[in-house]
Amino acid sequence: MNKLAFIFYITFFGCTLNAAVPYDHVHLTASNARDAVDWYVKHFGGEAGAFNRGDADRVEYPINRVFYNGLSVIFFEREPTGGSVGTGVDHIGFSMANVDQITAAVIADGGTQIGDFVEFAGMQIAFVEDPWGTKIELINDPETRGLHHVHLSSPDPEAALTWYENIFGGEVSNWKGVLPAINYSDVWLMVGQSDGDITPTLGRSMDHLGWAADDLDEFAQNLLSNNVDFTMEPTPFRGIRISFIEGPDGVRIEVVEPD
Repeated sequence: MNKLAFIFYITFFGCTLNAAVPYDHVHLTASNARDAVDWYVKHFGGEAGAFNRGDADRVEYPINRVFYNGLSVIFFEREPTGGSVGTGVDHIGFSMANVDQITAAVIADGGTQIGDFVEFAGMQIAFVEDPWGTKIELINDPETRGLHHVHLSSPDPEAALTWYENIFGGEVSNWKGVLPAINYSDVWLMVGQSDGDITPTLGRSMDHLGWAADDLDEFAQNLLSNNVDFTMEPTPFRGIRISFIEGPDGVRIEVVEPD
């Protein structure tokens, strides 16, 4: 669709995208990126790797991410200014068959358990915190393994989820018939009710979320129709283009144009 046609569509047929923009990555912060990569692979699986787009065929980049079926958990190497709890992204979730064993291994390797084991819809759940402050839910959901969900926190969960639906498409459905959520690239986006003030994610152990748009110029038209501005305009980076926006509750979001 060319730009004029896209603008015509937005003007006359509404501002919500039906086709979901693919989810791309979670960007965390750790004092040592390679140590964090090794820790995540050890406990949650995945494959350690480096930036693999754009000019990566000509430049050797350091290992700073873990790949989970095309999605990635990436690490900035610096001291986080705080943990994920209390920000607009409360935690991320991994689905594993042996929740109790993984929880014990995490505790023995510098992590901490938050609360007790619980059961939900027949699934065992535990909450842990990694050594750098990111809260992680471990859930035994046989329908989705690996990187399972991103759980936001908001004083208005319904409005927050609607914002993501308008900006990144997809449709709100009830995960397990209970919790409203949107599925992006087999990762569930959920929003819980916040208990207090929300702190922006920038600089925290959970720095930002990432989606991948085929064409950032067309994506910009949807932002315009929803009165959302770039906090960083589309910019060349390592042979691709990247941009940033801010979601509800101070959630920093990167939108990349992969190729």
